[in-house]
Amino acid sequence: MNFPDPVQMAVPLFIIAIILEMFAVRGGARGDYDWRDTGTSLAMGFGNTFAAVIFGATIVGVGVWLAQFRLLDIPATWWSLALCFVAEDFTYYWFHRSAHRVRWFWASHVVHHSSQHYNLSTALRQTWTGFFSLSFAFRLPLFLVGFPPEMILFCAGLNLVYQFFIHTEAVKRLPFGLEWWLNTPSHHRAHHGTNARYLDRNYGGVFIVWDRLFGTFEAERDDEPVRYGIVQNLATFNPVWVAFHEWLAIARDVAAADSWKARVMAIVGPPGWRVGTTADTIRAHWEASRHAPPAE
Repeated sequence: MNFPDPVQMAVPLFIIAIILEMFAVRGGARGDYDWRDTGTSLAMGFGNTFAAVIFGATIVGVGVWLAQFRLLDIPATWWSLALCFVAEDFTYYWFHRSAHRVRWFWASHVVHHSSQHYNLSTALRQTWTGFFSLSFAFRLPLFLVGFPPEMILFCAGLNLVYQFFIHTEAVKRLPFGLEWWLNTPSHHRAHHGTNARYLDRNYGGVFIVWDRLFGTFEAERDDEPVRYGIVQNLATFNPVWVAFHEWLAIARDVAAADSWKARVMAIVGPPGWRVGTTADTIRAHWEASRHAPPAE
């Protein structure tokens, strides 16, 4: 089986889709575009592509090297392709969950959440430092299992292409029960929310069933509009600051820490640990306020 690069093939579709969404929003469809924000997203996308050119061969080389120790020799067939696609999405779930729960990974992933708008251009707002944060490590078990390396990369590309199209407000809900199985625009809008209800929820890439299985699912509610961005939003559209601000914050917190525990937690603790604004504490305060008796 031949495995092309799905992302490269989809780039013209990405451009056409963004242009069509812009016109649709101007025509009254749900959504919002800000030229400064979109420009930053595009700059982050170009930088991510450049980083892939520099480091991509090394990442692929690590996977190919691991493949020599594979447990199985899985053939390239239709059924193994389907199995690899599901397995790759499973590893993506755990990467994505870790990227929100471990600050080291969050320092790269925060880039994607830094926009206060939600549209197809937001999907292109990607990190420049994924190689440094070792985010690719979550996919390496697939090479050890025995899936062909080119198949793994193909499935990873399909996953990325799918996720591009769920970054939109123009689609409210999908029909035919697909909302139960798939990660949809509605589910991913909730994932991008800073509302306490939505924080650190809906990590799936293609399939939302992982979140339902592991207790991280939260449905978007019509009575609680999503507030996009991060807990402490950036006051700039400078792509360099967007790319590196959290790494600089980690370095600052490590330097200011007064114990080794604080230094370690500044790196691998949950985002917001130092100032007590983790997703868990924010949600706990919200839950307490919901169940508090009314003031007399």
